[in-house]
Amino acid sequence: MIRVLIAEDMHLIRSALVALLSLEDDIEVVAEVERGDEVLEAALRVRPDVAVLDIDMPGLDGLSAAEHLSERLPGCRTLVLTGLSQPGNLLRALKVHVRGFIVKDAPAQTLTDGIRRIARGERVIDPELVAAALETGTSPLTARETEVLRAAASGIRTAQIATQLSLSHATVRNYLSNAISKVGGRNRIDAIRISRDAGWL
Repeated sequence: MIRVLIAEDMHLIRSALVALLSLEDDIEVVAEVERGDEVLEAALRVRPDVAVLDIDMPGLDGLSAAEHLSERLPGCRTLVLTGLSQPGNLLRALKVHVRGFIVKDAPAQTLTDGIRRIARGERVIDPELVAAALETGTSPLTARETEVLRAAASGIRTAQIATQLSLSHATVRNYLSNAISKVGGRNRIDAIRISRDAGWL
């Protein structure tokens, strides 16, 4: 039996995934959580073979949860469910040792086959995502510019970003200005949208 943990914040989708996988003779759902920051604790408790993680969850995003799993429970392989609109996330996923990256609108058989293949040690990545990621490329932002833009995306003001990240007000403005310029945005809102759509945030 392949022991699977499901992490998905939308109850209806999570229930559908559990119901779908319960139809398979060789797959058993051993845990389900609705928040990214609940993934590691649940995984350490039930020791799944595969964790199926939604990329967008409250508390902690799916890729950060995958990174924690890779560090603390390397025997658990991860499969991330994503939207096609964020190809840049594929490159980040590969860096945190995600073994599978599948779009949410893929056929159900793609998910069950993907879980089996990942459990065998294979890698499963949607070819359309690979093509889109190659077209989009890697993020032009530095780690610090990404951090500042991500903080700005949460809706806080420049002064609050400076306090939160232990930077001067002027330094935060410089990072934001650089980020806006690098992604081709008109302003910070536009830069946040462009970066999110590309999967760079």
